[in-house]
Amino acid sequence: MDDIQNQPTAINSDLYEHHNFVAVKGQQPLRIDKYLMNFIENATRTKIQAAAKNGSIYVNGEPVKSNYKVKPFDQIKVLFAHPPFENLLTPENIPIDIVYEDDDVLVVNKPAGMVVHPGHGNYSGTLINALIYHFENLPKNTDERPGLVHRIDKDTSGLLVVAKTEFAMTHLSKQFFDKTSQREYVALVWGNLEEDSGTIEGNIGRHPKNRLQNTVYEGDDADKGKPAVTHYKVIERLGYTTLISCKLETGRTHQIRVHLKHIGHTLFNDERYGGERILKGTTFTKYKQFVENCFATLPRQALHAKTLGFTHPVTGKQLSFTQELPDDMKNCITKWRNYAKHLNS
Repeated sequence: MDDIQNQPTAINSDLYEHHNFVAVKGQQPLRIDKYLMNFIENATRTKIQAAAKNGSIYVNGEPVKSNYKVKPFDQIKVLFAHPPFENLLTPENIPIDIVYEDDDVLVVNKPAGMVVHPGHGNYSGTLINALIYHFENLPKNTDERPGLVHRIDKDTSGLLVVAKTEFAMTHLSKQFFDKTSQREYVALVWGNLEEDSGTIEGNIGRHPKNRLQNTVYEGDDADKGKPAVTHYKVIERLGYTTLISCKLETGRTHQIRVHLKHIGHTLFNDERYGGERILKGTTFTKYKQFVENCFATLPRQALHAKTLGFTHPVTGKQLSFTQELPDDMKNCITKWRNYAKHLNS
């Protein structure tokens, strides 16, 4: 693929943001603009088509048009016409909801909708943009991200710990690696779980046909991906949905979202994993209107990082923090609670 940069239609690739993919063995013929929308987060079809028109999408070393049909094992490279802005961090005066702060650590309550760190399509307005404005000389993690010990998804609300010193970064990162930190999430999921509590185990890795999703590998592929363990407990049964708490032994990307979908209980309004559709309930028009009203009340996946515990890197004291549910989740749960009462009356 190195000869791609020598194609006459391509501008100096050092000035571009790169994406590389290899189509899977079972790939069905699919227009490359549609294919890439499943692999590049926040990239619109218009932007992908413009890249193709500019000669910036290559398959097996040759530029292709947007109507090219992707085939198994195609090697695909995309160059978008702007620099990799995630490497150009800009301080921004964005308010931070600080739950706790001392000389070594910072615990923040991240609102839903805020991206934790810059990446494709999200180069400003992130938590890191805010952190580097309000705090100087934050240590960088192994991914060169200032202060960041762990992350939660854009549309997940709740608690994060930030390291303010190199020592704190090393100490806290080891706690997360050794699984000695405590994290509890609250989630609203589709369906009525059979058991009051349980454990979900299954290796998690990138979905082979949709790079924006992760999946649980099983059967002959069970050893792929990375081990993941989620413990859940029912808080309240709400008719066609269930409110649960989840405690993590591991911290894989989208872990709760993937594990709950795997056992047939996708997070409510989780668009990426299909939870924005009516997965349980009746066919009555009034019910459909009720669910759509719940979607409008909670326009994101129903997931909140409620509790965070860790050992202070300097004092050795065990710290634990709890952040109550934000209003959008509270209001949605109230609607389901009232609906469940109606069902049972």
